[in-house]
Amino acid sequence: MRIVVSGTHASGKSTLITDFAAVRPGYEVLPDPFEELEESALDLDAGTFYSQLVLAAARLRGRRPGDRVIAERGPLDLLAYLRALDDLGRPTRSPGLLDRGAAITARAMAAVGLLVLLPLHHRDPIEVGDDEDPELRRATDAALLDLADDPALTGGARIVELAGSPEDRLARLLDAAPSI
Repeated sequence: MRIVVSGTHASGKSTLITDFAAVRPGYEVLPDPFEELEESALDLDAGTFYSQLVLAAARLRGRRPGDRVIAERGPLDLLAYLRALDDLGRPTRSPGLLDRGAAITARAMAAVGLLVLLPLHHRDPIEVGDDEDPELRRATDAALLDLADDPALTGGARIVELAGSPEDRLARLLDAAPSI
């Protein structure tokens, strides 16, 4: 099964995946695509998010049936960042990135069995400083939840939205993900 854990930055993805991998070691963990970018590509603009989207999509499609993978971020996350930048009126290098990204996302998400959404929630906030661009974080969260409602973009994946403490999130993910 391919599992994608999705959420804006500082939403608890890394913690959830680390906790999951500790009790389900048969799953390969795919890190945040941001970690795989060249250092020269670390400006957080539409081009960088698009590059991450392409990378996230390729690593999901490049799997064999039956592989057990849990990915920190999928193409839907990065499409949400592109949408958020557009919604906030922040300029992009190429106005076509959102449309091209949507097509890539739709193809890649067809290979995903479980999409885990970690929305920002007032009951269990993870506080961030101004250096984390809280405006972009909120806009991305809203865009991700909106995009996740589009079956053409989620590829038929089962969707689970998790909130609560790290322990509550892990318990719900373990219930949703098959064991080996």
